[in-house]
Amino acid sequence: MAVEYEYSYKVKNLKPFIDYCEKNNYEFVSENKQVRTLYKNVNKIMARIIKKINNGIEKTVLDFKDDNLNDEVLNVSRETIPLEVTSDNEEAIFSILDMLEYKKDKVLERTRYVYEKNQVTFELDEYTSPEVMCVVAVEGAKEEVDKVYDEIKDLGERIE
Repeated sequence: MAVEYEYSYKVKNLKPFIDYCEKNNYEFVSENKQVRTLYKNVNKIMARIIKKINNGIEKTVLDFKDDNLNDEVLNVSRETIPLEVTSDNEEAIFSILDMLEYKKDKVLERTRYVYEKNQVTFELDEYTSPEVMCVVAVEGAKEEVDKVYDEIKDLGERIE
């Protein structure tokens, strides 16, 4: 199980962050459409079934993550290794979620743009459902992420 160290916040526009990545030699890794179905129960760990469409190829995975969806800019959370959902194991996966009393919470649709450099990953998200919004997330090694956050914290216009 990995621990994720991430700064994440809502902004009006992703362009200043895309420009930052390009000017600072971040490698563009991918652009993909995602449909994330979130499941919750009383244990403060959410289950996520994530369908990603990248270059016409669809892949669906299940993972679990600490449920700390809040308005904090800095989040440190645990996250499991994703398990691919296939036609062979889909029934078992939903059976496990049911046994663990997970209930469907919400469905999020977005396009994610990913840039990487050294030990830092930018995940720039344009949500289309259930609401339209943009989110900037910077994650990776603590020291590197702290440094990058200090450089970008005043870029763009934040939404509180």
